[in-house]
This record gives sequence, structure tokens and C-alpha cells, in this order.
Amino acid sequence: MLWLKAFHIVFVVSWFAGLFYLPRLFVYHCSTTDAPGLERFALMERRLFVLMSLAAVLAVAFGLAMIAAAPVYLEFTWLRIKLVLVAALIGYHLWCYALMRAFVEGRNRHSHRWFRVFNEAPTLLLIAIVVLAVVKP
Repeated sequence: MLWLKAFHIVFVVSWFAGLFYLPRLFVYHCSTTDAPGLERFALMERRLFVLMSLAAVLAVAFGLAMIAAAPVYLEFTWLRIKLVLVAALIGYHLWCYALMRAFVEGRNRHSHRWFRVFNEAPTLLLIAIVVLAVVKP
């Protein structure tokens, strides 16, 4: 179980690194007007998204493996709430994909300020998820 938890944490950290950095790239992308800059941001975003998606899949897989190893944990309210927050995090991840596609297709309608606020959501989710996982209220 400890090996599963260790790898779960490693991939959660990797996933969050991407979730923090991709919206920051969006902030800079929407302020860029030159063609080489736009292409560079689109490439960086695409590569980051692939890596963070792999981390997300592995984080979820190791989390599910821990639940499979100890299904009794599903009886705890803190874990059920955590899983709801993880579902919200997956939704945020998918929203990032939609925003990335909008940039590629020239359909971005958001300002750099909007992306700065958007970038704070994973921080709030991270705090709530860590408190639930560690404190187990």
C-alpha cells in the first residue's frame, strides 16, 4: 500500500505542476501577437498538456489501486468528498484542454486577467484535497 501511495503522490505532484503552469502559459499566450510567439506558446501548451495528462492518468490509476487494495476506505466521508474534488479537478483539466484548443483555433475570448483568476482554482482544490487526505476530518 505504501508503494501505491508513494507513486500516487509523485504523479499528483506532477499533475499539479502542469495544472499550475498551463494557465500561466495561457496568460502569456493571450498577450502575444506575433506569429512565432503564438506558435511557440501553442507548442509549449500542447507538450505540457500531454505530460500533465499522463501524470493525471497515473495519479488516478494509483489512487484507484489504493481504493482497490483497501475498499473499506470508501466508507469514510473525507475520502468521498476528496473524490468529488478530484472529479472537479478532472473537469478543470478538461476545461484547460478546451481553452488550449480555443487558442489553436483562434477562438480565445478571455483576457490575461481572466486567466490569472482561472489559474487560482487548482490551488484551492489542492488545499482542500490535502487537508482531507492528511487531517481526515
